[in-house]
Amino acid sequence: MTRLLSLEDLDLATLRGVPVLVRVDFNVPLKEGRVTDDTRLVEALPTLRELTAAGARLLLCSHCGRPKGERNPKYSLRPAADRLAELLGRPVAFADDCIGEPAAAAAAALGDGDLVLLENLRYHKGEEKNEPEFAAALAANAKAYVDDAFGSAHRAHASITGVLPHLPRKAAGRLLVREVEALARLLGTPERPFAALLGGAKIEGKIDTLENLLPRLDLLLVGGGMANTFLAAAGHDLKASLVETERLGLAKAILESAAERGIEVLLPTDLVVTDSFEAPTRHETVAADAVPDGMLAVDIGPATREAFAAAVGRARTLFWNGPLGVFEKPPFDAGTRALAAALAACPGFTVIGGGETVAAARQAGVAERLGHVSTGGGASLEFLAGRELPGVAALVKG
Repeated sequence: MTRLLSLEDLDLATLRGVPVLVRVDFNVPLKEGRVTDDTRLVEALPTLRELTAAGARLLLCSHCGRPKGERNPKYSLRPAADRLAELLGRPVAFADDCIGEPAAAAAAALGDGDLVLLENLRYHKGEEKNEPEFAAALAANAKAYVDDAFGSAHRAHASITGVLPHLPRKAAGRLLVREVEALARLLGTPERPFAALLGGAKIEGKIDTLENLLPRLDLLLVGGGMANTFLAAAGHDLKASLVETERLGLAKAILESAAERGIEVLLPTDLVVTDSFEAPTRHETVAADAVPDGMLAVDIGPATREAFAAAVGRARTLFWNGPLGVFEKPPFDAGTRALAAALAACPGFTVIGGGETVAAARQAGVAERLGHVSTGGGASLEFLAGRELPGVAALVKG
């Protein structure tokens, strides 16, 4: 299993008065100057509390949205600083820039155990381009580095890898270590049966993950728009439903490979269909091989929900990524909610990843009952695809 440099390797007892650059993932949804979902802030609290208790002086840095290298008030992290202060129950300063005079002044004003959140890294093109000059400027006010941003670990950006030559005293935060350990369990010797529940609109983006997981699986359950392509590959006419016609060959090959390996594959046997995605006037449940003309599939049906839930109940290790229907539009969220409840009742080790999947689990009120809820959708898929994540590789113990 991958072992990362941890806070113990930094020697917390020696951090009093030391300025530490902490890469967090505060890429949170904002509306009218407020954070509308503080999950990622809450996930960062254990690391921040340990470091402040040790007397370190914390310079927090993060990106937010896609400002494309320009200052845009819409993506300011100031609301995140305000909400973080509420969560910590202590002041959190805010610097108007992540480099230059504003950052230097903010760093100089810190006392032992104080925190400042630096303005959005992506206000500078140098962040995503990993420009050495920007990385040096970002690291200039710190003496040590902690990365707790798993959601960005698959990006070789300045704040993830570029600062490391300037800050050799480095470690992974508690969240990053927890993420890597949980996901590594799926790639090691998972307790069996090992099941994967994959949904979402498309196969694209999940191909490498699916191909890497497939040899390890006992069960593969496919729902959502993704299932339409698999059903079409199996010979069903999905009529007006979303089908990735260019992926039909791939879907068929995956089904054949699973059959050869003795992997049980569950596809929907019934579907909830509607006449319109944007403005539905009617919906009904039909057999997967009997979708009426002009109708499109928007959720798995009740028989499929029951079969999927039973399969989930048998699993001892399970990974779920992607909703099983148009979960943001009731009543087409029934399938996703039913499976979220099934995962919560599953006695095995359950892992979910992906923004929509996590949102669905939280909406269903079951997120706290799952084994591990990953904060990084893209990063978790790339990790499970067997790819090296730059942010993880940089912090592996020698």
